[in-house]
Amino acid sequence: MAVRFGPGGNSDSFGKRKFPKDIAEYLKSFSLDCYEIECGRGVRISEATYENLPSIAMENDIVITLHAPYFISLSSESAETREKSVGYIMEAMRAADRLNAKKVVVHSGSCAKMTRAEALYLAKDTVTKALAEMKNENIRAIFCPETMGKINQLGTLSEVLELCALDDNMLPCVDFGHLNARTLGGIKTIDDYAKMLDEIEDKLGFDRLSNMHVHFSKIEYTAGGEKRHLTFDDNVFGPDYEPLMELFAKRNLNCTVISESAGTQAEDASAMKKAYDGFMV
Repeated sequence: MAVRFGPGGNSDSFGKRKFPKDIAEYLKSFSLDCYEIECGRGVRISEATYENLPSIAMENDIVITLHAPYFISLSSESAETREKSVGYIMEAMRAADRLNAKKVVVHSGSCAKMTRAEALYLAKDTVTKALAEMKNENIRAIFCPETMGKINQLGTLSEVLELCALDDNMLPCVDFGHLNARTLGGIKTIDDYAKMLDEIEDKLGFDRLSNMHVHFSKIEYTAGGEKRHLTFDDNVFGPDYEPLMELFAKRNLNCTVISESAGTQAEDASAMKKAYDGFMV
């Protein structure tokens, strides 16, 4: 077992290739073995993808994950909105199961005018309802709440770990670019990464730390946190990925790592894999 790397959606360099027919060859050209389907604007997946992607992934040892719609709101003050969000989560989960996707990433929500504690209480209630429906339908995909990049959003690392504590099968989606943005550049050293990994292990145990889902990109931020995703060419905002890759290797983790760079997802995922492989020697 080892860490797997891949892009979130298709890089600009995917060009006029056909999805999913050409995805395995494309990923192999970057030595990648993971791929995240982006359903941020809704679960709009073609029948051809449902029919062909599972076998393509299995034959080429590619792990598939899926990002649920951005408009899901776990912590909305509106009970109707939260109920609709459960429906959107289930739509994403059913799609993931049809595709044999292992993990489904879900945004954690907003605090709006509530306290963080009030927002977290509502989010826990929404997640609990979604988990019950997943159990009723025997959903196999894993619910992965994501750390968020804007300061007024629910989704600090501690808040995501509290959500994951609701069920032993849940895994965190730790977006280190988001965490760096919401702390206005707080990730600077290998020790900063180590403290976060320690917190995950302390709260959820080594197995769930090892199998967590990871998003990584360099992200521009303002006083409110995340502004926009960048590429690894950026030398201003960070965070640097090399110290995290060193820790993944030293701690013998088996997580899935998705690059969400702006247009260079596959290229930057490949850069992370090369760094990781170098530390595994």
